[in-house]
Amino acid sequence: MSYRHFLHILLLVATTLVIAAPAAHAQASRTWVSGVGDDANPCSRTAPCKTFAGAISKTAASGEINTLDPGGFGAVTITKSITIRSDSIEAGVLVSGTNGIVINAGATDTVVLEGLDIEGLGTGLDGVKVLAAQFVYINRCAIRRFSGNGVNMVSSVANARIFIKDSQILRNNGGVNVQGNGVGNIASIANTLIDGNTTFGVQVTNAGNTVALTNSVVNASPTGLSVIGGATAASIGASNVVFGAGAFTTTFPFK
Repeated sequence: MSYRHFLHILLLVATTLVIAAPAAHAQASRTWVSGVGDDANPCSRTAPCKTFAGAISKTAASGEINTLDPGGFGAVTITKSITIRSDSIEAGVLVSGTNGIVINAGATDTVVLEGLDIEGLGTGLDGVKVLAAQFVYINRCAIRRFSGNGVNMVSSVANARIFIKDSQILRNNGGVNVQGNGVGNIASIANTLIDGNTTFGVQVTNAGNTVALTNSVVNASPTGLSVIGGATAASIGASNVVFGAGAFTTTFPFK
């Protein structure tokens, strides 16, 4: 083999490696999990992953994780914009002694959780713990039996927003807690049942933080609404039902 021919082969090999390397680490905009999947898979529809934690590392920012079939998909920490969605399929997050879902994303990131069944077995810490994100959407989720809060918003991001809709938050120590360190955090709760939580149904702390309820029920807690330190609890319309101590600080007509 001539020296020139040898150099030509080396150049071809090097070029192939450079082209292939990004593909090996590419993240998909949509990934899939299955009860019979494997986290060693690429998380494609035909080769799904087993857990949300396994899939999220293979999902691009602002991408989506979907469920193929019923299963328990484990706890996950979210550090980027992402959607985790299950449509009409049992998608469980079952934990003991830890948090179910932790959101510690960027100050401009959006996280969507939809159609999830998040279970703490009485020893889990928080069902959904929000440390940082701009927008968090919790839609059609059941969150129950956590020793902390069903939803614990302790965001460090100013003007963070959390939207809870068509969900059930049941039998936790606290239901929904809004105690962000950032200024102007708002939790909007709509068409949601918050029931049987040991300490409070909804709690909002610190001036500048607000919780607003629309067409929701807070029941079977000694304190229905806990408003601390100049925070605001608003009823949007007259369709909310709250049992237990505490009251809304303001009411707005439903439009």
